[in-house]
Amino acid sequence: MPAVPPQSGPTAPQGAAPAPEATPERRTAWAEGVDRLRTAATTEPGRLRIIGAVLALLVVAFGTVTAWQMTERSTAADDVLHSSQPLSASAADIYRSLADANTAASSGFLAGGQETKASRDRYELDIKTAAAKLITAANSSDPGSPSAKTITELNKLLPEYKGLIERARANNRQGFPLGGAYLRYANEKMQQEMLPKAQDLYQRENQRLNADYADAKPYPWAAIGLGVLAIGGLVWAQRRNYRRTNRVLNQGMLAASAASGVVLLWLVVGHSVARAGLNESYDHGVRSLNVLHDTQIASLKARGNENLTLVSRGAETKVLADKTTVDAYDYDFGEDMKSLTKGLALAADLSNDEAGAKPVKAATANMKEWKLRHKAASTANEKGEYQEALERVIGGNPKNPPTGDCFDGVDKNLAIALTHEEHEFKQAAGDGLDAMTGLPVGAAILAVLAAAGALLGIGRRLSEYR
Repeated sequence: MPAVPPQSGPTAPQGAAPAPEATPERRTAWAEGVDRLRTAATTEPGRLRIIGAVLALLVVAFGTVTAWQMTERSTAADDVLHSSQPLSASAADIYRSLADANTAASSGFLAGGQETKASRDRYELDIKTAAAKLITAANSSDPGSPSAKTITELNKLLPEYKGLIERARANNRQGFPLGGAYLRYANEKMQQEMLPKAQDLYQRENQRLNADYADAKPYPWAAIGLGVLAIGGLVWAQRRNYRRTNRVLNQGMLAASAASGVVLLWLVVGHSVARAGLNESYDHGVRSLNVLHDTQIASLKARGNENLTLVSRGAETKVLADKTTVDAYDYDFGEDMKSLTKGLALAADLSNDEAGAKPVKAATANMKEWKLRHKAASTANEKGEYQEALERVIGGNPKNPPTGDCFDGVDKNLAIALTHEEHEFKQAAGDGLDAMTGLPVGAAILAVLAAAGALLGIGRRLSEYR
């Protein structure tokens, strides 16, 4: 009997249906697309279609990124001109108005019951200005922000300060010594609570201004890079077309290159001009304004401490690091005058034209004369000649020219310098903003035209294969 070959596995029973064939795995749309693209790249028409699509995508991306980046920078530049800098100036005005009100109150107090109408009106105007600026700042601040909290606290402290000043005046008119105590208490509230909060608000608004500058000035490198890439692609495509057909010009591609070149040139030149204007507005506007604001505040604080030196008559003292005991207000006056001297010197260095330098020079001359007159008043006060010292500070005797005239000269000339620098800032920042006007929209429109030109140029070449 023949041997039966061994079986490797179980056999299907007779009559059973054959096993179904395995279903091939379905390919993804991405894989199919890649295959089609690879197949298309093997023919010249397919390669042209790919080139056209890539060029159109590059040009559209260039226009989109340009419009996006320049919109952001234009918005930031607009905020610099119309939002953050005015708010910073308002915060500085709040500080100045509060410091000036404190100075006017002490000047009126020294006049005794014969407080002048000018002194009273100046105090009232400062209080109204501070209240109005606080309302403006509150409307512009974000609810719940640190600035909003500071503004709320200042709004609460302002009527408290006014109440103390009125009590000081009422007692002073009746000749009660308690008036001086109320005035010193009001000054402490101003110096230790209100002015530090106003300074904090001013610094925050300056930080916001600096942040807007930081957003407006950087070069749009992403847009510039895409522009160079898009123009490079268009040039390469035209060179390729020339090498294959000996045709020098392709109208569609040429139009696309021209439109892209215009956008890139507009972008670089426009932003460079805008950047220069913003730098000018900061270097010869914001920096000068900050220095002048600080200098004016130093002048106001010096005048207030000069007045309070006579009001307190040595009742307020402080011990220095070397254990020396000095009159607190007279010492603070000296420190404020150092700040005033330094501020005027810096303001003179930052002045870039005669219109800005002239009032600073005049204020410096007033400050030097102020120091001389103050020294004479201090000498009289140290000798116990209080009436002469008082006359040398607030006036009343033609033989003793008062320091108040010098302070008024400093304050007036600094105000003129501030007005000039404010104008310089607005002009330079406005020029910077104008340089970006229309660039986002223009870039988007030209990019669409460039993409259309690239597609038309490629389409004309494709028509030769039909």
